[in-house]
Amino acid sequence: QVQLVESGGGLAQHGGSLRLSCAASGFTFSKSAMGWARQVPGKGLEWVSGIYTREIGTIYADSVKGRFTISRDNAKKILYLQMNSLKPEDTALYFCGKGLRPPYDALGHGTQVTVSS
Repeated sequence: QVQLVESGGGLAQHGGSLRLSCAASGFTFSKSAMGWARQVPGKGLEWVSGIYTREIGTIYADSVKGRFTISRDNAKKILYLQMNSLKPEDTALYFCGKGLRPPYDALGHGTQVTVSS
């Protein structure tokens, strides 16, 4: 059974940083592209970033390019999202997904990120 468990969310100040983690199990992590998406209440899922099976290939939404960095540790089966220069508009529930972009094969339960102005 595929399981994705996000952690690392919390409260950050405008301009601050947070690092999200996603622990994966139930599938061959090293052979799966992975991604991050976010959602605010009343809106649909917004794609944030994706990473190919090897760290050589990463893609980002324009809204986070240059501020967020996606990475993975295939040995530990963990996906990361380093978020720097955070803005209030980054406030959302962040999800880890199995796949490069939505629709994902599987989605975690999310971790809340709140950025104060």
